[in-house]
Parts: sequence; structure tokens; C-alpha cells
Amino acid sequence: MRRFVPRFSLGLLALALAGCASVAPGPEKDKTYNITILHTNDHHGHFWKNSDGEYGLSAQKTVVDQVRAEVKASGGSVLLLSGGDINTGVPESDLQNAVPDFEGMNLLKFDAMAVGNHEFDKPRAVLDMQRKLVHFPMLSANIYDHGQRMFAPYQVFNVGGVRIGVMGLTTEDTYKLVHPDNVQGVEFRSVIAEAQKVVPELRSQADVVIAATHMGHYVDGQHGSQAEGDVEMARAVSGIDLVVGGHSQNPVCMQAENVRDEAYVPGTPCAPDRQNGTWIVQAHEWGKYVGRADFTYRNGEFKLVHYALIPINLKKTVTGADGKPAKAFYTSEIAEDAAMLAMLTPYQAKGQAQLNVPVGSSDARIEGDRSVIRAQPAAMGVLVGLSMMDKTKADFAVVNAGGVRDSLPAGPLSYKDVLKVQPFGNTIVTVDLSGAEVMDYLNATAKMSVGSGAFPQFTGVRLVITAGVVSSASIQGAPIDPAKTYRMAINAFQAVGGDGYPKLLGHKGYVDSGFVDADVLRGFITARSPLKAADYAPGDAVLRK
Repeated sequence: MRRFVPRFSLGLLALALAGCASVAPGPEKDKTYNITILHTNDHHGHFWKNSDGEYGLSAQKTVVDQVRAEVKASGGSVLLLSGGDINTGVPESDLQNAVPDFEGMNLLKFDAMAVGNHEFDKPRAVLDMQRKLVHFPMLSANIYDHGQRMFAPYQVFNVGGVRIGVMGLTTEDTYKLVHPDNVQGVEFRSVIAEAQKVVPELRSQADVVIAATHMGHYVDGQHGSQAEGDVEMARAVSGIDLVVGGHSQNPVCMQAENVRDEAYVPGTPCAPDRQNGTWIVQAHEWGKYVGRADFTYRNGEFKLVHYALIPINLKKTVTGADGKPAKAFYTSEIAEDAAMLAMLTPYQAKGQAQLNVPVGSSDARIEGDRSVIRAQPAAMGVLVGLSMMDKTKADFAVVNAGGVRDSLPAGPLSYKDVLKVQPFGNTIVTVDLSGAEVMDYLNATAKMSVGSGAFPQFTGVRLVITAGVVSSASIQGAPIDPAKTYRMAINAFQAVGGDGYPKLLGHKGYVDSGFVDADVLRGFITARSPLKAADYAPGDAVLRK
């Protein structure tokens, strides 16, 4: 059985009680303890199954309950952890401030979660409400509010007689990934420096140390322009047994040392990463998997016996008996838990009532998938940029890939589809720049790393980028004239320096249009439906050499 303070209704109370939960004096000598760590991460509002019947908290609860029962029957114990980012991604959740998601986590009986950057997407009052709502601690050792830790840095749990310390850490990039108004007075300090301070403290109280992190898994520590992640921390900080991660949204399944399987197939074996004696796991995103790590603890040794990613009703496309494409489960179908389903159904119905409003249609899918839009020019980037240019009469637009969260499907489009693409409610900003200033801005954005939310999508400008430098640039068919004035459209998040973009808030040519990005996209779609997807193909407008 676990023993801990069951509810953290106030941040200060959580801090005061950090590390002070009632725990056992320690494990017995020469006794073997079986401990299973279950984990998810980057939930992003997916409390309900998708249109194909994949994932969702109701099926997730069935799996968690089954594992708990199995482990209990064999004399073991379970700890359930989240790598953070519960907020933002599905309109039914976003409109309800992720209340259904956190209530679902309460019903699942999560033990703790790392604080993710998306927990700061909305005003502080929303985060305060969520902290009061949950029955488990939100942990982060490196977030400071006016010089004081904002969250409990860790919690010690008695897991079947073994003292397990769980430390939380949050990406240092958070300050540039969210609107500055939401993090006034908040510092996101070095994860490595904070871990180096906390781990020895935690080691004095616990037999096992786990870091629940929202920092990202970057193969061989190659994090580019993004902040340091799990691999870098594990190499720099000794004494961590396991990292339960998030943020980069990968299944961390390794083919060899420092070689991740980028084409992992659900239901197949998954070997977690290991750095400096620390296991590193991550369960992709959206509740697509529940990660299961089975350990034994004996005389100070915490040994991994088996690891798996359990698919939550994930499906593949197959050819049906009629010769047409059909969906089939990768593994056995998982029934939905009745209690969870009953609790979530009213939230889903409420969200659907607000969102199932037709706005137009498209003759084919318009690509905005995370893996595409953060790596190369994408049709969704073109469409969003064109909608911004059309509304503000701008000459060109620059869109940060992290501001585009989904593709548009073929067929009828609803307001929900639009909000899945642009859930943040950013206003559109225009800035009148000289040609010389435009070149400076384009060169700054051209250096943004592939794979990051900062990766730029361009519309209305043709570019050749050579080794991260703009070697050729034209607007409306003519080379950019250093003395001419051009109007650029961006979102307000970029304008204030979000994602590391140059700050333009105080520029003399700065104007906040007041138009909300999703509303602008909705109007653009409605006016031009049915959309022809081919019209938004990026083509060769941006070439990287």
C-alpha cells in the first residue's frame, strides 16, 4: 500500500509537505520486492476516444485496473505517474479547462505528475483551479515563483515497503513556449542544477529515486536549439534510477545504444533508453500507450525485469474483404471502464454541443501533423499563413510550427476541426518592416531547429536557405528591397518572443489586430469552401540546402 498526503489544495501546503509523507522505515534485508511503474505523458486533452475508437481514459482505466490487480495478486505494488502536459489539444477539453481530464486522472488514481509547459497555456487562475482539483501532487523542482519554488519538488511514497522518491522537473524552454502574461515572476531554472541539489536530499530519504520529467528525449543528447532533456540530465546527474519523461512525444524504444526506433510498431517489444545507469522511458502521447516497467528491489538493487508499451486500442489500416481500406486493432480490443465512461460522458456531450458547427469542407486532407510541420514546409502552414495575410492585408506571414496542432481532414469541416488546428486563442499581429529588417527576421527564424515548435512555416515569400542562412528571398516575385516597407503577419505569441522568435512588441510598426487566429482561419475556410487541398501545397517556395 502507498501512504501519502491525499490532496494538495494549496501550492504552499504542497511545498511544506514535500518529502514528508508518511513512509516506512525501509525495506527488509534479503527480501525481494516487486514494483511496477505505470506511466503516460503528453495527454493533451484526450480524455475521450478518437473517431476510430483509439485511446481515451475509459479504456486506459481498464488497462491500469487489470495491471494493478495482476501485480497485487503476485504480491507486488504499483505506482502510476504522468510526464505532464495534460492541457491543450482537444477542443472539448480546452473549452472546459481540462477539468474532465484531471477528474479522469483522479479516478485512475494517479500518484503524481510532472508539470508540463502546457500547464501554463491559460491564465494562472486556471492552473490554480487545476491544482485544487487533483488528488495527487503536481511536481517540479525547477519552477520558481518570485524566488520560491512554485510546486513541491518531490514526494516520497511507501510502495509496498520500499521508499520511492519521485522528483518533478519541467523544461527550461517553458518561458518561451507560453504567453509571458501567464508566467510573470516565474523562473524555469536549470533542470540539471536543480536535480543535482535535490537528488542527494532525496537519496537520504528514499531507496529508489524516479524523475518524472517534462523535458524531452533527444537521442544522444542532441537537443539543438531546445533546452536540455532527459538524456543530458541523466548523464550529468548520478543517482536517478528511472526517468519517466514527456515533452518530445516519442515512444522511447531503442534499437541500439543512442539509436531510437523512429518507426516503432505498436505491440512490439520496446527497449527503453539507458544513460549513466538511469533508465529513460516515455509513452509517446495522447494516452496512446500505458508504459509498464516491472522492477525488483532487493538489498539496494533496483532491477528492470521487463518493459512494455501497452497500446490503448491503437489501430492500423488494412485491406478489408471488400478490397477497401479498413481499421484493425494492433492488439486485442480493450473494453471501456463503465465508471470512467459514465463520469466523462456529460463533459463530452457538453463539448460536442459547442463544437459541432459546420464551417466548410475540403476535397482532401491538409497536412499539419506534428512530425511534418516541425520538419518541412507543410500545407497547413500555408493555409494558416494565407488566412492571416488575407485578414490583415499583409505581404507575407511566418507561422511557428508549434502553433499548428493538427491537420484538417478531407470532407466536411466543423468548428472543432479548426480549434484542433489552432487551440491557443492567439491574436494576429502585423509589423511593418523595412526590407533590411525583414531579412534580419528571416535569418533569425531560419536558424530554428527542425523538430522544435519554433520551426518556421512561411507564406507569401520565396526563400533559399543555405546552412541556416537566407541566401535568396523574394516577395511578390521580386527580390526583397532593403529600403522598401513590407507588412508581416505573425501571431502575438511570436511577437512577444515566444519560441525564441525576435521580440517585436515595441517596434514602431507593431499592430495587434485583435483578430483571434482560429476565428480568422474559420472565416477563411468558410469563404473558400470547398477547399482544394492542392491550392495549399507548399511546393518549392522554401528550399533548404
